[in-house]
Amino acid sequence: MDTKFDKTYWESRWQEGQTGWDIGGPSLPLIEYFDQLHDKEQKILIPGCGNGWEAEYLHNLGFKNVFIIDLAPSAIANFLRRVPDFPEDHVILGDFFQLEEFYDMVVEQTFFCAIDPSLRRQYVMKVWNMLDQGGKLVGLLFDEDFGREHPPFGGKKNDYLEYFEPWFRIKYFDTAYNSIPPRMGREIFMNLVKR
Repeated sequence: MDTKFDKTYWESRWQEGQTGWDIGGPSLPLIEYFDQLHDKEQKILIPGCGNGWEAEYLHNLGFKNVFIIDLAPSAIANFLRRVPDFPEDHVILGDFFQLEEFYDMVVEQTFFCAIDPSLRRQYVMKVWNMLDQGGKLVGLLFDEDFGREHPPFGGKKNDYLEYFEPWFRIKYFDTAYNSIPPRMGREIFMNLVKR
């Protein structure tokens, strides 16, 4: 794979309006999951946040410790314009793999399938290391293989499980029943707990 999916690549996607992953709001499977949460003090990270719809939703629900990170300055700028009362010190322009913080939950929404597949094992280890004991990795993965030319890089359930099962207890890992129509039957919802 010749293309480097770095800050320049992602910023150019934003500049050119090539953001087909963005559904224009928080995803329904995550909304329904968030609506069940009661501890609004837990520390939550959303890597590769893009427009940060899920972060905005959590913020509006009163969650106090939501953090977002993205490589693309345009993504961060869009979010801050739209959600001006979000704490600026919870907004990180940078590389997820360089983070040194700890969290109670990491929310996965298109990030795992956007990074180069060669980084997937590193992603799993990074999430495992940054989660406190009993912390959760919750979110959505594409249940479809899109090839290896450019993001998104999908995959299939059993392939993903090979990465996650050694490090996480699987509470739920199956086809999302409440995806938006274009993604119905094509997304896996996961709720994983750090071993």
